[in-house]
Amino acid sequence: MAHVNVPERKQELHGPAEIANFLTPFGITYEQWSPDAVLPDDPSSDDILVGYASQIDALKKKGGYVTADVINVTPDLPNLQAMLDKFNKEHTHDEDEVRFIVKGRGVFHIHPKGGPVFSIEMASGDLINVPAGTQHWFDLCADRTIRAIRLFKDPTGWTPRYVAEGVHHQYEPLCFGPSYIPANTPAMRDLLD
Repeated sequence: MAHVNVPERKQELHGPAEIANFLTPFGITYEQWSPDAVLPDDPSSDDILVGYASQIDALKKKGGYVTADVINVTPDLPNLQAMLDKFNKEHTHDEDEVRFIVKGRGVFHIHPKGGPVFSIEMASGDLINVPAGTQHWFDLCADRTIRAIRLFKDPTGWTPRYVAEGVHHQYEPLCFGPSYIPANTPAMRDLLD
C-alpha cells in the first residue's frame, strides 16, 4: 500500500482514501487494483496485461490511453543507473505518467505548482496517474526492483523535460519498507518506551 510524506507539513498519510483525497486537488489519481484472476507465481508480461485487462480497458476509455505495456526493472538490468538517472531529476512530460505497480516499490516526488513537495511510495497493487506537465521525479527503493504496467496516449510524449532549477537535490529518496511503523502511533510509542 502507498504512503505519502509531506515534509514541509510534517505529515504522513497511509490509508487509500486519505491518500486519494490528498492527491485529488493536485489532479493526481490514486487507486488500488486487484487482478481479475489469480496470476501465476512468475507471470509473463502477457499474463499481467490479461490479468488486469478490465482495469486497463476502463482506464483507457476514461483517459484516452491507446497502449499498455509492462516494464520489468531488476538490479541486474544493464545500464540500470543510467536509466534511473533520466528520471531521478525534476522533470515534466507532455503525457500523463500512468503506472500500476505489480511488484516492487518506488517513490514519486511531486512538486505541484502552489503546493508543497511530497513523496508517494508506491507498492504492489497501487496505481498513480501524474498529469502531463506536473513537476516530479522518481526513484527506486533499495531493492532496485519494480514491475509496472504503463499506459500511454503517445509513448513519444513520455520524454522527460528537465526543470532548469529543480529541487530534487534537496530531497532524499524515502522508502518506508514493509516493516515501516509511522511516527506517533501506538506501535511506535511502544517501541520507544
